Amino acid sequence: MSNDGVDSGRRMLLIGATAAVGAVGAVGAAIPFVRSWSPSAKAKAAGAPVDVDFSQIQPGQRIVVKWRGRPVWLLRRTPEELASLKKVESLLRDPNSEDPQQPEYAKNEWRSIKPELLVLIGICTHLGCSPLYVPEIGKVEPSWQGGFFCPCHGSKYDLAGRVYSGMPAPKNLVVPPYSYTSPSVITIGVDKENPA
Repeated sequence: MSNDGVDSGRRMLLIGATAAVGAVGAVGAAIPFVRSWSPSAKAKAAGAPVDVDFSQIQPGQRIVVKWRGRPVWLLRRTPEELASLKKVESLLRDPNSEDPQQPEYAKNEWRSIKPELLVLIGICTHLGCSPLYVPEIGKVEPSWQGGFFCPCHGSKYDLAGRVYSGMPAPKNLVVPPYSYTSPSVITIGVDKENPA
């Protein structure tokens, strides 16, 4: 067979054009595929920081907000509740918060940036139940100074979320990352130390 009458320039042009169209098609098909790896807007919102105005929370009152699909408790503690924290230290498994269940700025006897405002993830560290807030002294047992009680398996926590010794729960309740954005607003999910 001879190559008479074959225009090699034209052949190269057609091969190049076909390759270019194929490459554009491959990129066009890959874009939606690569975009599917990115989290959806709903997923981004679920993990986004949450601003909470706690100015309306009265002393001794707890509210619950959602962050990353989990309940987060905000408790404005009274001076009496803060005083009770020292009374129960000898009964606690980890009174000094040695286990890393809180940011460094909450590693104190209150487990918070400011003593009066406690911020906790409201999930028991035993099997993931949601403990009850029981502030009344003597309600759970005679020595009870108030705190959180998990009725599922009997785990007890003080008013700083520290677990009592001998409980099924192995660790203190988790303190999420948070920061003050104003004197009456915190942002849950932003890990900054700024005691505003």
